[in-house]
Amino acid sequence: MIHPTAIVDPGARIGRDVQIGPFCVIGADVEIGDGTWIGPHVVIEGPTRIGRDNRIHAFNSLGGPPQDKKYAGQPTELVIGDRNTIREYCTFNRGTVEDAGITRIGNDNWIMAYVHIAHDVTVGNHVIFANAASLAGHCRVDDYAILGGFSLIHQFCQVGAHAFTAMGSVINRDVPPFVTVAGSYAQPHGINSEGLRRRGYDAQRIATIKRAYRTLYKSGLPLAEARAQLAEMAAEAPDVGLMLEFIDRSQRSLVR
Repeated sequence: MIHPTAIVDPGARIGRDVQIGPFCVIGADVEIGDGTWIGPHVVIEGPTRIGRDNRIHAFNSLGGPPQDKKYAGQPTELVIGDRNTIREYCTFNRGTVEDAGITRIGNDNWIMAYVHIAHDVTVGNHVIFANAASLAGHCRVDDYAILGGFSLIHQFCQVGAHAFTAMGSVINRDVPPFVTVAGSYAQPHGINSEGLRRRGYDAQRIATIKRAYRTLYKSGLPLAEARAQLAEMAAEAPDVGLMLEFIDRSQRSLVR
């Protein structure tokens, strides 16, 4: 299942039923899980771990060293989970020792062409990155978030679960769960109601999230007071609890 023009280092570990297309280069200390399909002209450097049943299209460069001038060749990693679709011309870098040393991408993500994921980024599950979305180092994107085309995420920023960034958003602060942002620099524009409906959230659950959004963004309260009100709501609404947990771990302040 390996094309004769592909170059696979003897130190690479290739699972069952893996297909590697023409002119690929697979380096040492690369592990590719069962059932993964790799198109032509893909370069994968190690240490990189790739799980099962991924589809990696042409001209990707995965596991290259971080674009960090302090990097001195330490054995950091890129870890990719299962069942991801990675379209053409994406670049994913390994981590740095200034962080955990791992760039980590979860499961079931849909990553379109020209996406860049920098060193030490953490991506959850079921995330969608539209074309040319770019994440600087140390970012975090939680489950079911959607990044519109050409979204730019500043280093150390976080995007919460089910959040949505519109096309061309420039994000220099943290985007809480469920929130839709747009603009340069990005500003909040309500919640991702349509995305939540598609994922089976009922009207009452969406209404609760909207009420939490109004408390955070429309009440005029300082953040500490808004957080106190959200804490009361969270006792009976786990979705609000998710927003509260995000606020408490925010490091760059909220888009607000």
